[in-house]
Amino acid sequence: MKRTATLLGATGLIGGHILELLQNDSYFEEVRVIVRRPLEIAHPKVKVVVIDFADEFQFKAAMEGSDLVFCAIGTTQKKVKGDKKLYRSIDFDIPINAAKHSIKYGCKQFLIVSSLGADSSKRGFYLKLKGEVEEALIAKMHPTVGFHSLSIFRPSLLLGDRKEKRLAEDIGQFFGKVLKFLMPGKSKPIEGENVAKAMVAAAKLNKKGVEIYHYKEMKELVG
Repeated sequence: MKRTATLLGATGLIGGHILELLQNDSYFEEVRVIVRRPLEIAHPKVKVVVIDFADEFQFKAAMEGSDLVFCAIGTTQKKVKGDKKLYRSIDFDIPINAAKHSIKYGCKQFLIVSSLGADSSKRGFYLKLKGEVEEALIAKMHPTVGFHSLSIFRPSLLLGDRKEKRLAEDIGQFFGKVLKFLMPGKSKPIEGENVAKAMVAAAKLNKKGVEIYHYKEMKELVG
């Protein structure tokens, strides 16, 4: 059965690769891309939906008809100018609201990009927040009135060309590539494209329960 996939975060490194993969995969009959600014995509099975994520009515309506949701949305301290409240509204509120609204329409599968080390008990803002997102999504697992399949992807350093240049990440990518063989399994850097490929592969497996993917598991999915 062909499915309708909804994508959040299509303009990012991983999201961009997910979009390209979904467009060219016959398993997905329709791809709904939810964004806050207009996005020009000339593909017959892609539908771009522009919404105000703070508007519950718009957000809920945008999630109708989703068979599965890919969430690759995320921001940076630079983009929000250090505003942690704004940061949380993007990295926490958007994924959790997407989950809540899609469940109301019967969606049973959710796939999300998290981070290596995500843990709600951590003191650091970023990893603590990612852990809180994971916990809130896991709480929405239910065989009849919630998700039956939740896939969480925890990459370490991401490799790939971003539209937005980040000096620290460029430096990290350089050393990550050079020293990759010295890094322990979960900490190895991974190409954003491979994370996207792993997510699409996991979507087709549609395993019941919560699956957490680190470097090794993502590379196995890619093959």
